[in-house]
This record gives sequence, C-alpha cells and structure tokens, in this order.
Amino acid sequence: MKLLAFFLLTGFSVSLHAEWRTWRGPSKDGISTAKNLPDVWNEKENVLWKFALPAAGSSTPIVVGDKVFLTFEKDKEVQLLCLSTDGKELWVRKVCETNGKGNGERTNASATPSSDGEKVFVTTGTGEVVAFDVSGNEKWRFNSQDRYGKFRFGFGFHSTTVLHEGRLFLQLIHSAAQLVVSVDSTTGKEVWKVERKSDGVAECEHSYASPTVHRQGDLSVLITHGNDYCIGHDPATGKELWRIADLNPKDRYNRTLRFVASPVASNGFVVAPSAKNRGVSVVRLAEAKGRIGKGGVGELWRMDRGTTDVTSPLLYEDILYLCKENGTVLSLDAKTGEQLYQERFHGQTYRGSPVAFNGRILFTARDGTFTLLKAGKSYNLLGKNKLDDEFTASPAISRDRLYLRGYKFLYAIGKK
Repeated sequence: MKLLAFFLLTGFSVSLHAEWRTWRGPSKDGISTAKNLPDVWNEKENVLWKFALPAAGSSTPIVVGDKVFLTFEKDKEVQLLCLSTDGKELWVRKVCETNGKGNGERTNASATPSSDGEKVFVTTGTGEVVAFDVSGNEKWRFNSQDRYGKFRFGFGFHSTTVLHEGRLFLQLIHSAAQLVVSVDSTTGKEVWKVERKSDGVAECEHSYASPTVHRQGDLSVLITHGNDYCIGHDPATGKELWRIADLNPKDRYNRTLRFVASPVASNGFVVAPSAKNRGVSVVRLAEAKGRIGKGGVGELWRMDRGTTDVTSPLLYEDILYLCKENGTVLSLDAKTGEQLYQERFHGQTYRGSPVAFNGRILFTARDGTFTLLKAGKSYNLLGKNKLDDEFTASPAISRDRLYLRGYKFLYAIGKK
C-alpha cells in the first residue's frame, strides 16, 4: 500500500512539473525538466502542429493537463482561447471589453494567465481579474481599478499575477498607488493588502515587471519589483522582509528608470535587475534581511552596469544569463559575479524571456529566430532555428513540447 502511494504521489508530482501553468513555468524561473526536445526545427521540420491565432499578442501560452490556454485582444475585447494539446480549438471566452488600441507587442492581453489545475486566472490591461474553470465557466471576477484605484501608467498595465498556495498576488505599482494585494483564488476576495512604500519619483513609479514566489525548504517569499526596489514579502501577511536598494542610486538618479524585466528566484538566490543598462544585484535569500544596499547583508555581488532591460534573467546551473534586447548575452558566475563571456549571437529585438532545458538555453528573437546555446562556462552555440512569424512572447515547455506563440500562429514543436 505504501509503495502504491509512493508511485501515485511521485507520478502526480512529475505530472505537475511537466505542465507549464504560468509565465515562467512550474518553478517560476524559466527552467524545464524536459529531456527529449529537438535541437532543430523550422517550418518543415519538427512542427507537430500550428494553429492560426485570431490576433497578435505577447502573452505566453500555459499548459494545464491536455489543454493549452492563451489570451488575445480583438474587436475591442480581451478573450481567452482554449486548445487541446493536439492543436484543436475547444472554446473561446470573452474576458472583458477594451478600448481596442493595443498592438501585437503591447495589448490589454499582455499578462500571461495562470492556473492551479482547476481554474485559469486572467488579468487584463483594463484591470479585470477573472477566474474560469478549465471548461470555460466563469467562477468569479473583479476589477482592480474599481477595487484599488485608477491606473496611472505611462504604457499601460502588463504585470502577470503569481499564484501560490491558494492565493493570487498582484502588484499595483504606478503613480496613483503602490500596493501589493493577495486574493483568495477560490473566491476572488481580498485576503490582505499592504502599501509598498518607496521614495521613487516620475517614471520610476511605473512598474511593468511581474512578481514571483520562491520556496526554499519550508519558507516561501513573495517578491515584488518596481519603483527603485526589489522587495521580499511574507506571502501569508504581505509583511516586508527585506528590500534590495540602490538599484537606482540617488547620486546618479535616473527619473525614467521604470522596471520592465522581472526578478528571478531560483535555487535559493534572487536576481534583481534594474533597467537601461544599469545594475543587477544577486542576493542569497536565506541571509536577506532589512535594507540591502550595495554590499549589504545577504548580497553575494552586484554590478553597476549590464542589466537586461526587458527580458528577465535566467539562473541555470549556477550561471546567470542576461539577454540584452539587441541579442547580446552576458554570462556570469551566479555565486561570484565573475564574467564568463559576452557575445552577440543574433542582432535582433528581444522581448520574450529565455528558458532552459536539458543543458540548453533558448533565446527568442522577434524575427522568429530561436538561438540555442549549450549551458556552461564557455560560449557554445548549438544552432539557430527559424519560423516564419514574429515572436514577443516567452516560450512554454510541457511534456517534451515547446509551445511558441507568434503573432500569426501558435506552434507546437517536438520530435516527430
């Protein structure tokens, strides 16, 4: 009986880890355990199927069981599309009405959905937060602008919520509010709301980054990012545990330093990027405490220049990869900050964040070029793959398949 329970439990765990239920995957760090993905694909090779999308967009698809979900904006509506994992449309649901002024890279459907396996949670640029079950039945909704105040962003609201242990977390960081909110994922009711204090000004008040959650042993931390600080919170109460400071130093303050790249937490570390080629801080979470300035308690290292501006960092096998928006990768030792290499692998625009699997790092260029590097301390280009589409979404990986969301098509890539 115990042996059966073990197999059921471990099989369930493997199944969960094989799914990609949120923007950066099961561990919220862009890392997949997939071992059997192809290194080569193009329009004629290793495309299992492609589905013609109703509209262009940048939100990442998520995979829940045998279903794929993604959002788009069309005809002045945000809609949620559900496909089977064999590429067949199952249903479409209206999420909310919009002003219809978005484009492929920046729409009211930029935020990626998330799922607990039973419900799919959708957040829109209009502030709508809606829960559907996986069959498309609406379970609850609220509008965060109605509940927490009108948005004041320069370029709209695009932050993806993060789901953790029955709670959905939103960061509302803009000129009219500096809030972190927890809601019950079953009902949509507020669990707690805390003010996220900052001394940032002007455009720095606008965060386009997304929060994340990291578990280390029995402890979890909710990490929010924006208005000059990366802050760790207790997920149960919202209480501030620590904050990484001096990401926008006062002696050379930049009033336009809005955060777009999100932090990543992996293997007990948090990587806090800034913006516009400024700094990056790497902190050991077990030691983080209070205000962490340069050289502060818990900080392993910091560099003053070289951050990513839009794509989020990737921390894989103790190596940090920073993908600049022009196709340059900066690789650093995650524990020491030692630069391992810096190479421009494909001169293009980069918006989607890199992912890792089976000793490989995958970068997504807007022109449909996908660059594969071998993970390690030296630069090792494995190859480049090209699809005939534009891509500003991040990849999703589930059960030895890559799901690549283009402007025209959703591609399922796998070994044939």
